[in-house]
Amino acid sequence: MHPFSRSATALLLAFGLAACGEQAPRFERAEPGEALSAGSATVMQFDQNAFSMPAANLAPVRRLDFSVGNSFFRNPWVIAPASTTARDGLGPLINTNACQSCHIKDGRGRPAEAERGNAVSMLVRLSIPAGAEHAEVVRQRGIAPEPTYGGQLQDMAIPGVVPEGKVRLSYATRTERFSDGFEVELRMPELNITELGYGPMHPQTQFSLRVAPPMIGLGLLEAIPESVLLANADPEDSNDDGISGRPNRVYDQLTHEAAIGRFGWKAGQPNLNQQNADAFFNDMGLTTSLFTGSSCTDRQQDCRRMPDGGELEVSDNILAQVLFYTRNLGVPARRNVDDPQVLAGKTLFHRAGCQSCHVPTFTTGDAAEPELANQVIRPYTDLLLHDMGEGLADHRPEFEASGSEWRTPPLWGIGMTETVSDHTQFLHDGRARNLLEAILWHGGEAEKAKQTVLGFDSDERSALLTFLESL
Repeated sequence: MHPFSRSATALLLAFGLAACGEQAPRFERAEPGEALSAGSATVMQFDQNAFSMPAANLAPVRRLDFSVGNSFFRNPWVIAPASTTARDGLGPLINTNACQSCHIKDGRGRPAEAERGNAVSMLVRLSIPAGAEHAEVVRQRGIAPEPTYGGQLQDMAIPGVVPEGKVRLSYATRTERFSDGFEVELRMPELNITELGYGPMHPQTQFSLRVAPPMIGLGLLEAIPESVLLANADPEDSNDDGISGRPNRVYDQLTHEAAIGRFGWKAGQPNLNQQNADAFFNDMGLTTSLFTGSSCTDRQQDCRRMPDGGELEVSDNILAQVLFYTRNLGVPARRNVDDPQVLAGKTLFHRAGCQSCHVPTFTTGDAAEPELANQVIRPYTDLLLHDMGEGLADHRPEFEASGSEWRTPPLWGIGMTETVSDHTQFLHDGRARNLLEAILWHGGEAEKAKQTVLGFDSDERSALLTFLESL
């Protein structure tokens, strides 16, 4: 921890007095257990492997199961037919050949760069405006897929199959100015898809760039009671605070009924098992009991004729092992929770109203794994949809999420991004090159919070960022 200094004391006092005047809390000390973001599942690992550790409360015998799931998450899948029958069936059209290739070190992906090859840890989702003829596919998938290329562009393929295209990004820029004159350049991605392998796309195709999110703490998020999530929803903004979070209601492939979405940038998946199965199917062309058939469209007949790995390329047993792994990845502990600069930044976070969406604390309920149950966790999310304004809009609806709505992403572990992922690129498409840029892209329901932050001076900006980096 940093030593308690006279200047830090003055800074904390100044922030606290201002916060009191605005009916915001003043934080003079850390809350009990605040460093334990994942309760007893919190891990004490702070190096490049900080996101890859089993939850601290997993028993040794359960860690063996974790390692088995990790092997299927980390190791590449191969083309069928192959002697490695438990791991064959890759493709024909793919984005990657291993989960770990997108979620590098179980962390955050990064956008494609103009001078690089394939996007790897970034996807391009596709759809078209839905008509009456798309009612059933929209009910089940949340979107009307692009007729030739489906719901996701695959920019890689196995030998003998033409990839769907290549992803290239360039950026336009604009500037935000703080009240003290400090300026920050923001960049807006501009997508260019080249070398289309199967002809032109529908003229009204909707595109959405998505980088792979971190994998930590997902089982704990799954264990937050539905009633608690709904209690935080305020779709009509009945309290008139400008925040109107609401759940996305999506399709559960197992029950064939509507369910509340929790996972994905627009909360398009109801549970981790379906999230994993969807990634196997769309990212690697691998079938499961939840997603069968072919990820190739009817217009990609060469793709459909390629050999596969059998009826279920990912068996229910393997899918369950991957599920156990993804449920039990631990969350690293907070750092420097008692540092005066961190506490000052926490006060500012609340003064700006950031906690209205990035809800700090939950208690999990009953859970699929006993280690996940009844834990006090601090993920800084409400898992609800919020309108983030035109600046972040992708204009691509997904189930009940509009083209400008996004699920509040968890902030736990965000301060470890550079250590784990070797970059500091944030938001759904990685446009923000640091946390300050990410804040300044907030609009819509978060516009008031952003305007408050734009009034912060240099010391206040530094304190807010120090708090975020402690998460």
